[in-house]
Formats: sequence, C-alpha cells, structure tokens
Amino acid sequence: MEVEGSSKKMIASQEEMVEARVPLAYRDQCAHLLIPLNNCRSKEFYLPWKCESERHVYEKCAYELVMERMLQMQKLRQQQEGHEKLKIGASQGIPLIPKTANA
Repeated sequence: MEVEGSSKKMIASQEEMVEARVPLAYRDQCAHLLIPLNNCRSKEFYLPWKCESERHVYEKCAYELVMERMLQMQKLRQQQEGHEKLKIGASQGIPLIPKTANA
C-alpha cells in the first residue's frame, strides 16, 4: 500500500498491526519496524540496552518521516506566500476607493 504524499511505502498490513496490537497513533510507514521492537522489548522485560539496534532503526525511520513532512509543509507555505504576493500585487493596481471621492 502506498501513502499519498510520502516516499515510503506501508509494509505492514492492517491485519499485522492489529495482531501485534500497535496503537493507532503508531500505524504509519514505520510500523513494520515497531512490531519487532515491541516483541524484543517484551521478551527482554523492557531493559533499554537489550533492543538498541531495533530501537535505532525504528527511530531513524520515524525521524525521516517527520523531516519529510516538515519539508512538504515548508513547500506548501512557500506556495501560499507566493499566491498571496500575487493577490496583493494585483489588488494594488486598482484602488478600492478613488482619490476623487474625498474631493
């Protein structure tokens, strides 16, 4: 499954995420990495030094997703600023109240 606006594909299916009890907030393009991380955590009694490699891979994926979203938002803001400048520039050509109205 492909997610619109993202370069990463969804690898884990909805069934896999439900079976692994992945919370809804974490069902993104990195969920396929979260499932083995949570399995490792439960096997190792949540000792933080036991699943470092899995955690690092998952956190890197999540970081890349956040950075991708930030770049998309920055592009949208730049496009909106460009459109606003065009609207302002066009409206300055014809005044709303003619100068002769106060005379």
